[in-house]
Amino acid sequence: MIEEWDLTSTNQRRIRDRRYEVAVLPIGATEAHNLHLPEGTDWRLATHVSREACRMAWERCTSVICLPALPFSSDCNLLDFPLTIDVSQATVDAVVTDVVRSLRKHGIRKVLLLNGHGGNHFIPLIRVLQSELDVHVFLCNWWTVGSDRYGEIFDKPDDHAGEMETSAVLAVCPELVELEHAGPGSPAPYALEALRRGWVQTSRRFARLNDHCAVGDPRQATAAKGRRYLDLVCSRLADFLVELAVSSAEEPFPHERPAPERQR
Repeated sequence: MIEEWDLTSTNQRRIRDRRYEVAVLPIGATEAHNLHLPEGTDWRLATHVSREACRMAWERCTSVICLPALPFSSDCNLLDFPLTIDVSQATVDAVVTDVVRSLRKHGIRKVLLLNGHGGNHFIPLIRVLQSELDVHVFLCNWWTVGSDRYGEIFDKPDDHAGEMETSAVLAVCPELVELEHAGPGSPAPYALEALRRGWVQTSRRFARLNDHCAVGDPRQATAAKGRRYLDLVCSRLADFLVELAVSSAEEPFPHERPAPERQR
């Protein structure tokens, strides 16, 4: 079935009769996720969220287009685990830059980076893109969209391959989950008090946390929890995409116009 909101499904005949206002670029990774989740977890979940949000938005606004997801990201701190694929942040930034330049060439000035990998950091790049190009680039780490409802759905906090992420994969591709092989996801604590308290930060080398590349207990994960959270995330993102698509990209966007001053 041809889905006009999906760039890999639609065709030139249809595209040239459309005016797309918003493009969504999902960005995943290929890395270890405990012993029970697929290496493509980040790519699969970013793909699912972006496609579902675009599908839902299309029902109300036919000017949103979903791009294919990038499968690799910055992963140097997970290279101790076999077949993790690391692409430098500079390379990822260069690819994203070229995609945004291409979209601008075709008249799309509003772009959402739908990030599925916690190791990516795009705000410095967005600052540069918006200074050099006539574009508006937005960033969404999809797993944070429903954070205000997290405690209603999940029993324990999740960081990497724990309850939330496992539940999401169970909802999207349950045949790839081998929960019976999951490690406990208990990380070694920091030795320094400032790191434990959180007012000093560092980059984690995951092999020093435990031997199965996980931070978070997946044992309470269920597909029902995953569906509930993903439905919330995709619905909220669809609302955002519709609002973004119908908004003028002219100044002072994305800010509101100041109210006119009263004449005395």
